[in-house]
Amino acid sequence: MKKLILMLGFCVATLTLSAQEQQQPQTLVLNLEQALEIALNENPTIKIADSEIEIKRYAKQGTYSSLYPKIDATATYQRVIAKQTMSMDFGGQTQTIKVGSDNSFNGGISAAMPIINAQLWESLKVSALDVELAVEKARGSRIDMIEQVTNAYYMVLLAKESRDLYQRVYDNAVANNRNVVKRYEVGSVSEYDYITSNVMVQNAIPNLIEAENSVVLSLWQLKALLGLDLEKDIDVVGSLMDYESAMAYGYDIQKLDLSNNSTLKQLELQQEQLDRALRITKLANVPTLAINAAFLYTALGNDGKFFRKEAWNPYAYAGLSLNIPIFAGNAKRAATRQARLNQGNLELQRENVERQIRVGVVQYLNNMQTSVKKFHSSAATVGQAQRGYDIAVKRYEVGSGTLVDVDNSQLSLTQAELSRNQSIFNFLTAKVALDKVLGNYEYEYVREK
Repeated sequence: MKKLILMLGFCVATLTLSAQEQQQPQTLVLNLEQALEIALNENPTIKIADSEIEIKRYAKQGTYSSLYPKIDATATYQRVIAKQTMSMDFGGQTQTIKVGSDNSFNGGISAAMPIINAQLWESLKVSALDVELAVEKARGSRIDMIEQVTNAYYMVLLAKESRDLYQRVYDNAVANNRNVVKRYEVGSVSEYDYITSNVMVQNAIPNLIEAENSVVLSLWQLKALLGLDLEKDIDVVGSLMDYESAMAYGYDIQKLDLSNNSTLKQLELQQEQLDRALRITKLANVPTLAINAAFLYTALGNDGKFFRKEAWNPYAYAGLSLNIPIFAGNAKRAATRQARLNQGNLELQRENVERQIRVGVVQYLNNMQTSVKKFHSSAATVGQAQRGYDIAVKRYEVGSGTLVDVDNSQLSLTQAELSRNQSIFNFLTAKVALDKVLGNYEYEYVREK
């Protein structure tokens, strides 16, 4: 009986644990490429940019439809309330008669199509530029998203490195405190060392808590950029030291090419649009020619006769319509001057933006070079600081050192590791910013699908 109860209890416990494991949300572990792919498919900003492309394409189709015949079915009906009165002189006598019918109807099909319309043809090219500009803006949105997600990913790595570092500091403080407490209990160390050791442990706790909070916040920021449910648990793989080899890559400022910069490309397309707009304004003085035709039925009659078959009469026509602009109150001249001013302003804006971009390139390169120098300096310091900390701990254990020496050596080691991690992070973020300016992202999903 006892064996049966134990077996039943074991089965119930196993099923309970299995159900709890199934209920616990699984953590989504991502590398950088996976994070970018999710962001470029799920982020609302990217979806809006893609939707803008479709909007411009439909607008382009609407513009091209102006080249095709426009066919309409029309129908009008009028009920005469008071007929027109005509007065006529017959042999010196004036006679008054009323003309018209009580009912009139006009209906049928009409068609029109432009034959020569220079403004319309030029506007088709502007519509094509609208689509091209929307595509470039979508590419720019993808590049911006790549920069934001990559920086957020690196921020998570930096936060995790800092958390692990402060965890080691706390563990070292706890281990040293444990040894001090044992020695204090047997009277081999002073109360000052005992108090100092306890203070070192307590001082390590706030930094550890702050580092853990930084990890949580950085992961939430990454989830927001990825467009994931904020309640979804995620984590990232790798460490900042995995990117140490990237710091050996050098850039030649003389060979940097801004031709792929999305901002400059958008300004170039906008400049071309203004050029087209100026041409459209000038083409307003060009004559237009259109063809039109119609097949209609008319019917006139009084009540009782209006619906008879003989009251309905068809007629049709076809013709050409020529419009020659002569004078429009200087509106066309004013529009032309306005378009030229817009061209000049955009050109000045483009020159200013390009100068700012080139200054930013120099700044990013300087930040990268500075980060490389700081990394090599701090990387060499970390090894020495670690050796110094180990020596300080041993000296204290044998009674030839103090806790102050241990604390100072721990602080030096912590600062060296933080500086090393920060220098890698600064290099990576500067490189990401530089790649964004140069438009160097080669991910397949950045390109238009």
